[in-house]
Amino acid sequence: MRKNELYFDARITRRYFSLPAFIFFVFFLAIVMALPAGFYGGFNLIWENSGPYVKWYFVYCIVVALLISVVLSLEKYLSFDRHIKTLSSAAKKVAEGDFSVYLPIRHAVNDMDYIDTLFMDFNTMVEELGSIETLKNDFAANVSHELKTPLAVIQNYGQLLQSTELTAAQKEYVDSIIESTHRLASLIFNILKLNKLESQKIKPKPETYDLCRQLGECAIGFESIWDNKEIEFEAEMEDTALIEADEELMGLVWNNLLSNAFKFTEAGGLVTLRQYSEEEAIIVEVADTGCGMSREVMKHIFDKFYQGDTSHSMEGNGLGLALALRVLQLADGTITVDSTEGKGSTFKVRLPRKIERKERDENNDNNK
Repeated sequence: MRKNELYFDARITRRYFSLPAFIFFVFFLAIVMALPAGFYGGFNLIWENSGPYVKWYFVYCIVVALLISVVLSLEKYLSFDRHIKTLSSAAKKVAEGDFSVYLPIRHAVNDMDYIDTLFMDFNTMVEELGSIETLKNDFAANVSHELKTPLAVIQNYGQLLQSTELTAAQKEYVDSIIESTHRLASLIFNILKLNKLESQKIKPKPETYDLCRQLGECAIGFESIWDNKEIEFEAEMEDTALIEADEELMGLVWNNLLSNAFKFTEAGGLVTLRQYSEEEAIIVEVADTGCGMSREVMKHIFDKFYQGDTSHSMEGNGLGLALALRVLQLADGTITVDSTEGKGSTFKVRLPRKIERKERDENNDNNK
């Protein structure tokens, strides 16, 4: 996190002394400072010379109040605010999945204050969270790897059975077995890929390539699906659109979005793939005329294992959009969804243009 993001967080609206508090402080100080004069009968003198005396008295009180406010605000910042801002910055990184954050203790162990103990407890919490996250990722990866071998055996035997003479019922059972192995294989693939991306075991390898070519190739892969379901497919793209990203990982994004669009669109519906360029970004939209989503579903659609439409739960595993989101985050891209129940959904992906990425990287290098 850059320094200006730490000290100028847009969410913070109350800083130091507010104007009402300062005005109250001035009048409070004026009353307190006038009390000694009143105790010695000075109120009559003040009343008789109220004009110039009161004016300069209040000017004096304002100056004194301003000086005290500045001193108190500085002390508050040095002893409290800057450390809380550091803690806030670290907590934000942890919330984004970075468990390598460590806050240094400011004083010796036998001379700690409340801030030191707070930092120490925060470090312990992050260490425990990191251990749990590592354990979870290792467990998922190990279980997924262990499932791959028996799954391959089941799939191979199922394919061998397909080549033998079977009754209609037996053929239906074998087809169901093979279809289930394909779904399970897809789940294992997504779990492994997502875990590797989140644990940074997969490092994106950005390269310059034509996004339009990739979109066309991904769309052609679904031709049999839209033919079988009699879905109308429309594509609107530029001739060429160069981006700098990991082509293999970006392919996961487009395949997941198109797969969902065809999956949730009924026969005779429409799926649209649209790509266009803006001044600073390249936009890709995948729209369908399927069942759509409610606002509550849209809030969780990118969560792992979340499936808003349970009627299609056997056709997916709830990891596709979570995987797409993670890939786009690594590519400095964004994804949003606009949907209406019963009318369809539109997913919008925004990717930085190649020239914008280079300029940003150069600026980051200069700021280091």
